[in-house]
Amino acid sequence: MRTLASATLLAALCASSLLAQTPAHPRDKEIHDPDTLAWWHTTEALAGDDMEGRDTGSAAYLRAAGYVQARFQAAGLQPAGDNGTYLQAVPMQQVDVLGDGTTFTVERKGGPIRLAFLQEITIGAASSLPPELTAPLTFRGYCGKDTMAGVEARIVVCFGTKRQGLPSAAERSANARAGHAAGILNVDDPYFSIEPPRWPSPYSRSVTLVRAGAPPPERGPAMPSMTLSAAAFTRLLAGTGQDAAAILKAGGAMQPLSSFEIPGTMHLTLRLAHREISSPNVLALLPGADPQLKDEVEVVSAHLDGYGYGTPVQGDNLYNGALDDAAYVALLIQLADDIHAGKLPAPKRSVLFCAFTGEEKGLLGSHWFVEHPTLAPGRLIADVNLDQLRPLFPLKIMTVEGLSESTLGQTAREVAASLQIEVRPDMEPERGLLRRADEFPFLGIHVPGIGFVFGYDPGTEAERRYRQWYEVRYHRPQDDLTQPMDFDAALHFDTFFYKLVETVANAPERPEFLPGSQFGAK
Repeated sequence: MRTLASATLLAALCASSLLAQTPAHPRDKEIHDPDTLAWWHTTEALAGDDMEGRDTGSAAYLRAAGYVQARFQAAGLQPAGDNGTYLQAVPMQQVDVLGDGTTFTVERKGGPIRLAFLQEITIGAASSLPPELTAPLTFRGYCGKDTMAGVEARIVVCFGTKRQGLPSAAERSANARAGHAAGILNVDDPYFSIEPPRWPSPYSRSVTLVRAGAPPPERGPAMPSMTLSAAAFTRLLAGTGQDAAAILKAGGAMQPLSSFEIPGTMHLTLRLAHREISSPNVLALLPGADPQLKDEVEVVSAHLDGYGYGTPVQGDNLYNGALDDAAYVALLIQLADDIHAGKLPAPKRSVLFCAFTGEEKGLLGSHWFVEHPTLAPGRLIADVNLDQLRPLFPLKIMTVEGLSESTLGQTAREVAASLQIEVRPDMEPERGLLRRADEFPFLGIHVPGIGFVFGYDPGTEAERRYRQWYEVRYHRPQDDLTQPMDFDAALHFDTFFYKLVETVANAPERPEFLPGSQFGAK
């Protein structure tokens, strides 16, 4: 594992090399605003092929961290990481299920069915997965508690719904474990168009934090948790007398599903790789200009990590992560640059700039920061987080995550109204977007947090573009620098962000949780 000192030195060397480069800017003619142009140039630097997708713990991620560190330093921000540096080391363990040597086969009359790893089946990586498993298959509908009788030593096949009112993925797994199942196989819901299933899977990898004094992992093998494509489910049921299409349609409509046994047994052979990694957060502080307020700190955050290299899609195996989330680390840099240049006023409160690591692996960097804060936790007054932003169409409507939890919601509503942006609550709560972004760990320590999504009316061109992005580009190599963009919409959001950060930093009172918020201090 790299030490922080060696990581800092390498980051500095990488940064000096990257800042000396003068890459071409092929989209300059599309951008007519100087601030947006500068923001996009930084995005190009972070999401270019030479950054290799910035996977957590990789050398490419460290290069990106070095670049961000150098830009924060050039903007006059003070180091806020470990031991007087800009970096906070985050120790982790990584487990990969390797394609070479991993197989999934269903043995039955008529010949075996071989399921293609990462193309139609995947498995959650875990250090204690068994190297081999053979077990019969049983379909148990939505896999509620009342369907788990007789599943011991079987692989339970479940309709993998994400709909509210039906068992969640965590509940299905808990039910299967309680029934002493050998494994669980969740079948995609092809009718969940809000965020449709996507294949292939980039890889099967888990990354977890290494916490000092944490209890040892559970003894014994983990229960394999797998996901199966709807097309592979149809192959699995062919010739069994069960109508896969009807089952999928009924599940998508939340109709009752019957249990049945699936002829044959599934055999898994798994090959794992384990390693320790370290991947830093990049933290920098802008001291406040008001002697009475500077000890209070507003956090602005985005995640620096992406997926890196993965399973090819249309011949491309590099997951650049341009909008998810390089563009919004770039916006943090642009905010710092604009304040440093006097284009934006110096804030009264201090502002902590956070480029977090490991978001794609489970909000790891932000969790580590709130557990090991480099500033006194009582100083933190709010987190304004940038993620899940897709400037693909004009910004007339904005969904605000955390809107009703704290006074930040009303502040965001007022700032948006001044820019003719309508603010709405999340209309698709089953996606769990609030819990999937880096503001969530701050809420867990009773610090108000907020995030944003470009919104739309149903049936509009804006909705079509939004849905298409999730189907084609989300966590895909196609989230790159060539994708369609509405740069005027990006400017509109950037203006909102600058004004919101200024308003929160300069307000007489710090944000507070609203009565009844699930995140307020008890």
